Amino acid sequence: MKLFQQSGSPGAWFRKNRLSILCLAVAFAVFLIAFFWANSGKTPDKALSGDYAEYENGTVLEVLADTCVEDPASDYGVRGEQTLSVLVETGQYQGMTLRASCYASPLYNGPVSPGDSVTLIISTYASGDIAASVYEYNRSGMLGLVVLIFFLVTVLVGGKTGAKSLLGLVLTLVCLLFILLPALLKGAPTVPTTFLICAFVSVVSFILLGGVNQKTLCAMLGTMAGTAIALCFGVLAQAMTRISGLRVPDVEPLLQLRQTGTPIGLKGLLTAGIVIGALGAVMDVAMSISSALWELKTVNPEMTGKALWRSGMNIGRDMVGTMTNTLILAFVGGSFVLILYLYSLELPIHELLSSAYLSIEVISGIASSIGVVLSVPLTALIGCLLYTRQSK
Repeated sequence: MKLFQQSGSPGAWFRKNRLSILCLAVAFAVFLIAFFWANSGKTPDKALSGDYAEYENGTVLEVLADTCVEDPASDYGVRGEQTLSVLVETGQYQGMTLRASCYASPLYNGPVSPGDSVTLIISTYASGDIAASVYEYNRSGMLGLVVLIFFLVTVLVGGKTGAKSLLGLVLTLVCLLFILLPALLKGAPTVPTTFLICAFVSVVSFILLGGVNQKTLCAMLGTMAGTAIALCFGVLAQAMTRISGLRVPDVEPLLQLRQTGTPIGLKGLLTAGIVIGALGAVMDVAMSISSALWELKTVNPEMTGKALWRSGMNIGRDMVGTMTNTLILAFVGGSFVLILYLYSLELPIHELLSSAYLSIEVISGIASSIGVVLSVPLTALIGCLLYTRQSK
């Protein structure tokens, strides 16, 4: 009964939170509609016939042959080939012991030892022959442990609020992976679809964290306004620099996919990435300012809108410097290896400034930062309008 101690009874708790529950129910219905639409019309898996390959997990039982050596030229990465005896643990060959090859190189794979869990590529041919090779270490268990540690730390430190934030994170990932991506592959307009999904995620996340009230409404509106500004500036900057999503790194496989009939919109991918990259920081700034202004108004109900605006701007200015640094450094960190390589080439400055790569990184970082910076006055303004209206 601890859940209902503060409200007195389950009925009182539901009455107090009925608006939040209603909004979450509507959001869940919208989620289901979007999910089924985005994933409808997929071609069902065909029965396996002829030559095909499967990815399955297995455990290395024995290393039968090993020619791997360290390569000083690649910072002592390992090169060579291993012949292994592997017990297959999933799929149609589960329980069978197969002879598998492992091709090690500094960039793509590494040597394995008995007892290691690996992911295999098992090729089955129409003749009935089977060939297996090691694709990579099986990292699913360790990745699961890393995620579990993150969840535990968040809940232990953040308590109920931390648990709610994890629900919001799970919602974000589910929406991006199972609604946004299949929707884009179906030909949904890239930029509007991405913005709508991000707006949906921000609204539901704020409802989960704080329910439906003026404080969360202010944060929602501030987030959507800041994200929209990042989107608009990204579109403008792309037009000014004559850059589009067609120049984004690793877009070539998607271009080939489009040429085979998949109607994905490629030109908006750069702006979509800006919107997604800015969302978290804008949500953080908007909620922090909204919460701070709410507390100020609660402590001093007679506080004027002008004084509330001034306080919001002072609070926001302290956040802007660190948030912009966070975004810029996140983009730099994500491309650090390539930046190091470009630096090693000692390119002329005019060549570097004219490169599409540098333009994309600058546009991404600055557009996201502008969205964060301008979300400060916008959220402060929205908070002043909402909170001062309440006191009248």
